[in-house]
Amino acid sequence: MPLKLSPNPDMSAAARSGAIGHVLVVDDSKLQRKLLTLALKKWGFDVAEAASGEEALEKAAIQRPDLVLSDWMMPGMSGLDLCCRFREMGGDDYTYFILLTSKVDKEAVARGLDSGADDFLTKPIENNELRARITAGERILEMQRSMVQANRTLSDTLAELQQLYDNIDSDLQEAKKLQQSLIKERFRALPEGDLSLMLRSSGHVGGDLVGFFEAGPEYIGLYALDVSGHGISSALMTARLAGYLSSAAPDQNVALHKGEDGQYVPRYPDEVVADLNALVLDEMETEHYFTLLLAFVERATGRMVVSQAGHPHPAVQRASGEVSQMGAGGFPVGLLAGVSFERFELKLNAGDRILILSDGVTECTNPAGQMLEENGLAHLMKQLEDVRGPAFLEALMWRLTEFNGSDEFDDDVSAILFEYQGRPAT
Repeated sequence: MPLKLSPNPDMSAAARSGAIGHVLVVDDSKLQRKLLTLALKKWGFDVAEAASGEEALEKAAIQRPDLVLSDWMMPGMSGLDLCCRFREMGGDDYTYFILLTSKVDKEAVARGLDSGADDFLTKPIENNELRARITAGERILEMQRSMVQANRTLSDTLAELQQLYDNIDSDLQEAKKLQQSLIKERFRALPEGDLSLMLRSSGHVGGDLVGFFEAGPEYIGLYALDVSGHGISSALMTARLAGYLSSAAPDQNVALHKGEDGQYVPRYPDEVVADLNALVLDEMETEHYFTLLLAFVERATGRMVVSQAGHPHPAVQRASGEVSQMGAGGFPVGLLAGVSFERFELKLNAGDRILILSDGVTECTNPAGQMLEENGLAHLMKQLEDVRGPAFLEALMWRLTEFNGSDEFDDDVSAILFEYQGRPAT
C-alpha cells in the first residue's frame, strides 16, 4: 500500500538536530522505499535504501543507522529476521527499529518485540504518525546515549580512581617497609638474656613502635610507644619519635647523656618522658599524643628503672610461671603541659622475663565484644610458659587470633620480650 503523505514543514539536514540523523529504509518495493525516502529527506534525515534484509545488513556494517524502517513481509529474509540479525551485530550505539506491517494481531506484535523491534507502524502509513513515532524514538535514543556517555564517564572516573588507589597502595606498601625498617633488629641475644620484638600494624602503617638501644656498657634501654589514631599521620609521628630514641645516633638520643668518662649513660626515664612531653607540645604541630613505656635494664643485676606514660602495664613472668603486672599507668605524652611523670623499679631474676605490650593486645575483643584485658593476657602467658624468644611472640599472636576470631585486628599490636638469664660467670 502506498505511503500517505500529509502536509508537513520541510526541515533541512543542516537545520535539524536530534538523536536520529541517518535512516535506513528496507523494503522490497521500490515505490514504497521512494515514498518513505522522500518524506524522510523533507524532514532533514540522511537516508539510505535497501531492497532486502541482506543488503540492509551490508549497508549497516558500513554506516550504522540511527533508525531502521523495515517492511515485515519481504522475500528471503523477513523484517523480523532482519531485526534479530541486526541486534546480534551489537555495538555501543543503539539503533531504533520500526517494523512496517499490515499485521495487527497481538501475537504478531509480541513476536516482533521479542525479536528486538522497538515500535510498529501499520500500513498504510500516515505521515504524521510516522513523524510522531520517529520523534518518540529520538527521545529514547537521546536517553540511551546519555546513559552510555554517563557510563563511559563513570568508567573513566573509576579507572582514574583505581589508578590513584593503586598509586596510593604502592606508596603505602613502601611506607610499611620503611616503618618496619625502624626496627632494625627483631631479635638480639645478649650475654645476660634475649630480646625479641614484634610490630604488626592493623593497616598498611600504624602508630605503634618498639625498640631498644645500648645505654653505655652496663645498661640497655627499652621503649614501646603508641601514637593516637591510625594510618599515615600516626606513622609519620612514630618515625619522628624514633629519631629521639635512636640506637644508631646516641648523641641525638634524648634518653642518654655523656658521663664523666665520656661514655653515654642513661638518664632517669621520668625526666626523659617529661622532656618529650614538652618537645611535642612546643615543637610539633600535631593533635596526636602517645603512650610510652621507657625502661633501663641494668645488665649485671636485672634491676629495671621504668617510667610508664599511659602505656599498658608491663607483665613480668617469674621463673615459676607466675605473672604480675606493674606500674601506676601514668598520663599520656603530648596532651597537657606541666604534667609530672613518675618512675618505679622492679627486678628480674635469672629465668624471669618481662613482656611490654601495646593496648592492641589487652583491648583485643572476641566476637562477643569482650576484651582480653590483663587477666586474659596473664592466662595466655601461663599457657605459653615454656615457649621462648620470637616463637613466644608468634604463639601469642596465634592465641590472640583465636580469641579475636580473625587475623584482622582493630588496632596495632606491638611487643618487646626480654628474657633475663643473669650475667654469666667470668
